[in-house]
Amino acid sequence: MRQIVPLPAFKDNYIWLMHDGRHAVVVDPGDAAPVSDFIAQHDLTLAAVLITHHHADHVGGLAALAPDCPVYGPAREDIAGITHPVQAPDLVSIPEFALTLQVLDVPGHTRGHIAYYTPGVLFCGDTLFSAGCGRLFEGTPAQLFDSLNTLAALPDDTQVYCTHEYTLANLAFAQAAEPDNPARDRWLDECTARRHAGEPTLPSSIAREKAVNPFLRPDSPSVREALARHTGQAPADALAAFTALRAWKNTF
Repeated sequence: MRQIVPLPAFKDNYIWLMHDGRHAVVVDPGDAAPVSDFIAQHDLTLAAVLITHHHADHVGGLAALAPDCPVYGPAREDIAGITHPVQAPDLVSIPEFALTLQVLDVPGHTRGHIAYYTPGVLFCGDTLFSAGCGRLFEGTPAQLFDSLNTLAALPDDTQVYCTHEYTLANLAFAQAAEPDNPARDRWLDECTARRHAGEPTLPSSIAREKAVNPFLRPDSPSVREALARHTGQAPADALAAFTALRAWKNTF
C-alpha cells in the first residue's frame, strides 16, 4: 500500500515522499535533510527522484542526497544531477512501485516546468496551488493559463500535491477576487482549522480547485465583476481575466 507524506522544508515547502514500506520516491527535494532522516527512520531505499523545475528550493538537496537511482526532471531546463530529462508525452516508470507517471508540460512559472500524473495523483510543483497558481518568472500569462487548463482537465478526483503551504494566503486573495463563492468560504474554514491544528491543507483535488480557485474560474461572473472594479474595465476574455488576476495577486 503506497503512502504519500509531506516532509516540511524551509518556511513553507513540502517535499512529497511516496513509499510502500520498502522503497521511496521523492518529489522536489530542495533540502536533503528531511528526506534522509525519513528514509533512515523508516529503513527505506530511494527508488527515484522527480523534479518539476529548476528553482533552488526544489533541487537544492540533490547533490547531498547523491541518490544511486534515476533522477527525472524537465528536459527544457539545465539542472545538475538529472539523469533522465523528460517532457510530454514521456512516461516515467518506477518498477519498484509498478508505477507509471505521465509527464505533462506546464510552462509559465518557469520555461520548462513539468508535472507528473498517474490516475488519482498529480505532482504539480509550483504551477497550481490550492486557491492559487505560481508566479510568472520565465513564461507568459498565456503559457501559464494553458498549463492550468491542462491540469484542470484531469479527472476531478485527482489529488493535487503542490509544493508550498500557501493556501490561507491564496484564499485571502480569492475572497477579494471572487467575493461570492460559498464553496471557497467552506474551504477557508476547513483550512483555517487545519492550520490551527498544525496540519497541512494539502493535498487538494482538481474538483475542489475548480470550485474555489479564481485562477481556474476566470469566467465566473463574480471574478469578472471584481476585476472590473479593481482595474476599471471588464476583461475582454478568459485569458485577459487570468492575466489581470495574476497581476493583481502580485501586489495583493
